[in-house]
Amino acid sequence: MKNKEQIFKIRHSLAHILAIAVLDKYPDTKITIGPVIENGFYYDIDFGENKIAENDLKDFQKKMKKIISQKLDFDKVEISKEEALEKFKNNEYKTELINEIADNGEAIMLYKTGQIFEDLCEGPHIENTSEIPTDAFKLTKVAGAYWRGDEKNKMLTRIYGVAFETSEELKEYEEKIREAEKRDHRKLGKELDLFTFSNLVGAGLPMFTPKGTKIREAVTDKIWKLQSALGWERVVSPHITKKELYETSGHWAKFSDELFKVSGKSDTRFVMKPMNCPHHTQIFASSPKTYKDLPIRYAENGVVYRDEQAGELAGLTRVRSITQDDGHAFVTPEQVEQEIKNIVSIIKDFYTKLGMLEDGNYWVSLSLHNPEEPEKYLINEDGLFLEAERILEKIAQDENLPYKKMEGEAAFYGPKLDFQFKDALGREWQLGTVQLDFNMPKRFGLEYVDKDGEKKTPIMIHRAIAGSLERFMAVMIEHTAGNFPFWLSPVQAKIIPVGDFANEYSENIFKKLKEAGFRVEFDDSNDGFGKKVRKAKKEKLPYFIVIGEKDIESEKLTLESRDEENSEQIAFEELLEKFKKENE
Repeated sequence: MKNKEQIFKIRHSLAHILAIAVLDKYPDTKITIGPVIENGFYYDIDFGENKIAENDLKDFQKKMKKIISQKLDFDKVEISKEEALEKFKNNEYKTELINEIADNGEAIMLYKTGQIFEDLCEGPHIENTSEIPTDAFKLTKVAGAYWRGDEKNKMLTRIYGVAFETSEELKEYEEKIREAEKRDHRKLGKELDLFTFSNLVGAGLPMFTPKGTKIREAVTDKIWKLQSALGWERVVSPHITKKELYETSGHWAKFSDELFKVSGKSDTRFVMKPMNCPHHTQIFASSPKTYKDLPIRYAENGVVYRDEQAGELAGLTRVRSITQDDGHAFVTPEQVEQEIKNIVSIIKDFYTKLGMLEDGNYWVSLSLHNPEEPEKYLINEDGLFLEAERILEKIAQDENLPYKKMEGEAAFYGPKLDFQFKDALGREWQLGTVQLDFNMPKRFGLEYVDKDGEKKTPIMIHRAIAGSLERFMAVMIEHTAGNFPFWLSPVQAKIIPVGDFANEYSENIFKKLKEAGFRVEFDDSNDGFGKKVRKAKKEKLPYFIVIGEKDIESEKLTLESRDEENSEQIAFEELLEKFKKENE
């Protein structure tokens, strides 16, 4: 993108032009808001009794091009509240916005498009519609959206569009979208039988099949193997808690609207836990600690719950039940640097095994405080906050991390390192993270006795390797297009006998591989051999093992790979070593 400011103006202006096209065909509709979003724009519209479908978009787009060809000017005008209310007196959505703007003491601005349209808007916009390339935008889809994102409000119709500076960029985007549709984790999750949703269970509450569960277990087992070697220990905390826990932690004041409330037989108010960290403070506080006990490291794959709005739910990437790959270390100031280096080593090892830790495929946000707004952060006189920033940058340098300083991105309780990874489509995902917390231990009165016999407050390190297992799984499905690496694949190999005569030999191979700990299946169905092979390929299995007459005679087997065209005859012991190596 050559000119970010210009493309923003073009996209914003196209939202207004879309509104003009809609009103031309449906004069009684009520337009609401039309912001710029990534790659394009949308407009939320109340069509009343009219029903709009995606086949209407071509007509709207054709009309938009005609409007653009008229070379209309965009002009900004400031008007009074009374004038604005009069202009939009038949549109309750605009009226609500006008009153809000006025109540906030802000100026009310209109943008006029030629002499045919005016909209409540702050801008910015292009000067003239001639600046819009008509071959570089497209209306893409129709969706439902509640007014202002609140499901208590009326459902509106949202029309999406994309826009770029050139037609070539639009074509590249469309190709990427086609590829993304092939990789959509919701589509592949169903085809590969990994997870499901049920209306009886509820939206945003995924359930994982045996195959999907095997992927989750492979992820958590791999992480556990890496972190247990560095002193992490598993803990378990309950799914509900008294609200007082989150009042003390500070989460209640900030997130109470996002929490599920639970009522019991008593008057005590409970909530479904939205995060694990406050619980872990209470495990720490359950017994006296000295400096000799620290670092203390708690790890938990705990399920937490957030009351997300229905319209924001999206497959596994946005859910209401979240399995967090969560961990919290309690350390002394002297231990911070080494502890974070250990966590970084776990993150690097894990993503190296996924093939995602390559140059150019990831970067690290060194999230710092904003020096111009120190009041937003807990920067105490002890200087630990600023010292922690220095330590994090030193670690980023020592570990050769491709980091960027991001001022204003720190948590209020301390700075952090956020690992940003690119998937196969170039999309960025924030997955691993390390955060320093000077706030929560103090709020809960956590203490340890130092070597001089004085009581001190520990520093808390929050860390996640995969983050949300649901979101991580969605990313991995789309990144690999369902072609999981061997160690992550729910079924690593399938044994396929050529005919019934090979069943006994095949079953023997199957049992030996199972005993060795590999995730294998034995296809002894009545389907023909060709159908069995096609099924194995459709399931995207890393390997399938064919057993025929020659294999039995030679006491070998034929190994077919998903990633290689040629098959190979191989002895069982050789196969075992090959699988063990790939599993590591």
